[in-house]
Amino acid sequence: MAQHRLFPVAVLAATLAAALASCAGDEGDARPVRATDRAAPVGTGYTSDQLEQALLFEISGYQRAGEPDSGEYGSLKAIQNFDQLQDQVVLDKPRCAKAARPGAEIDRSTPTAIATFTRGNGLTATETLMAVGAATADKHIRARVPEGCLTFRTRVGSQWSEHRVVETPPGTLGEGSRTVGVTTTSGASHTKTWYVVLRGRHFLATISLHGPGATRAEAELLATQAYDQARRILR
Repeated sequence: MAQHRLFPVAVLAATLAAALASCAGDEGDARPVRATDRAAPVGTGYTSDQLEQALLFEISGYQRAGEPDSGEYGSLKAIQNFDQLQDQVVLDKPRCAKAARPGAEIDRSTPTAIATFTRGNGLTATETLMAVGAATADKHIRARVPEGCLTFRTRVGSQWSEHRVVETPPGTLGEGSRTVGVTTTSGASHTKTWYVVLRGRHFLATISLHGPGATRAEAELLATQAYDQARRILR
């Protein structure tokens, strides 16, 4: 399953991205208590506070949804809520279900920072920075959608949704990148999610762009901006 660890974030984003974005950025003054900013793990180099400083401060045309959050991966409210929501999702293909557990593949103590932005046309962009070593980053970039999981259905409560996945060839954003798109149909509603992960020096940056008008081009543009910002700050 190591090769598929980032697939769940992309595909579950189709049904959970809006909720995840809300949890990550719409906390107002009641930000969750975060773990003490520990020394960065050997071979990664950055603390969660440093990662937070390296997040995009603004995106043209978007508004920041609340304040950024940072700390150990498993301590962040957005991640905890994502885990809870994920437990409510039923997949129609059991062979894809094991791929839908990203928390089990990410060290819960990994220094992480998250920021969320929204736009009036229903788009939500979420940036995540994680301090990881080269080997871990490489596994994320090389991950591929499991065979037979390019189309699938999910159920949350009594609501079924259909999903179609598009996986592009490995990219060259940053020091290597991966882009996955998901089109979701739920009743008369059609939404898209584009997910870009790219590696930098001792960090992994991801952008998820969710909404009816989400495009690969915009997601990759935002990912490039995120990488450029992180590279300037994380020296």
